Amino acid sequence: MRKQPEVTAQTRQNLVDAFWALYCEKRIEKITVKEVTQKAGYNRGTFYEYFTDVYDVLEKLEEALIPAIDELPPISIANEKAGMPLDMFMALYEENSKYYSILLGDNGDPAFASKLKNSTKPVIKEAFLGKYNIDPIEFDFILEFVLSAMIGIMSYWFREDKILPAEDLVSLMYDLMENGVMKRIESNII
Repeated sequence: MRKQPEVTAQTRQNLVDAFWALYCEKRIEKITVKEVTQKAGYNRGTFYEYFTDVYDVLEKLEEALIPAIDELPPISIANEKAGMPLDMFMALYEENSKYYSILLGDNGDPAFASKLKNSTKPVIKEAFLGKYNIDPIEFDFILEFVLSAMIGIMSYWFREDKILPAEDLVSLMYDLMENGVMKRIESNII
């Protein structure tokens, strides 16, 4: 007897949704398969048809949220003043904010930020290294710094209920990248 693909996909999604509801409330090491299946309304056997354990659910969920290189928009550095592709990151973060705000938060998966950075680095490297003569090792450190800052500030923005308008946040991030933190602070001396 063959299962219907729509039913199979819905069952899998119901299990993922149940897991996510629990993950939003507590750390993964406190979540059991029994809790997930009870919340989703299935038995443990059904869970194991789709996943090996709760860590597998998280891994599959994260894989679906990390854009593949071919899913990212191409970056073009049109002029000398162009900086990092903040609009691309804002769009990606906004699209997945329900998940990113938890995964990148205090109780989230510490490895998720690295996965997110590593998925975007190749696209940025291709755009920048073709235009600028910069040591690739040094550029790796620059990218790590900038991407960590971008992920951090966007995570904070969501935790603070988007207290700053999105345009202002992007403008602030561009200003910080182009002029540095101290110039921004010093420009506001009383």
